[in-house]
Amino acid sequence: MRYYSFTDDPVVSPDDFFMKLALKEAEAALQEDEIPIGALVVCNGQIIGRGHNLTERLNDVSAHAEMQALTAAANAMGGKYLQNCTLYVTMEPCVMCAGASYWFQIGKIVFGAHDPKLGFGRINQRITHPKTLITGGIMENECAELVRSFFRKKRIKN
Repeated sequence: MRYYSFTDDPVVSPDDFFMKLALKEAEAALQEDEIPIGALVVCNGQIIGRGHNLTERLNDVSAHAEMQALTAAANAMGGKYLQNCTLYVTMEPCVMCAGASYWFQIGKIVFGAHDPKLGFGRINQRITHPKTLITGGIMENECAELVRSFFRKKRIKN
């Protein structure tokens, strides 16, 4: 584990700082020809879990970036609850990942691009934990463009 300091640059917010690192995870997914979504779990300024989509490599539809990061974080913490942690993810979590965040009792979710088709926000009921704070739209353009570009290239190949 490594401590990351964002206080050296007062112009950069913690959310922007960690979203940039989540984007690096998304770029790792892109290099593996996975849908480029990246996620981090941060606790007290320390990244305790990270992940990117692995659904193609693992042939597992549940191998989303959030699931990878949440599981790694729980292992790092030595427990299953992450109340004092923040999940940073480049795309609005799907219903499955938002539901998992409920069970992990994540303290906060910060996401980049909204996902009107598959994001958990499209349903009317709240599926995250009642105490979970949610912030969306952090570096939205950069996060969305990475995914749009991926699918444009896929359509050209087919």
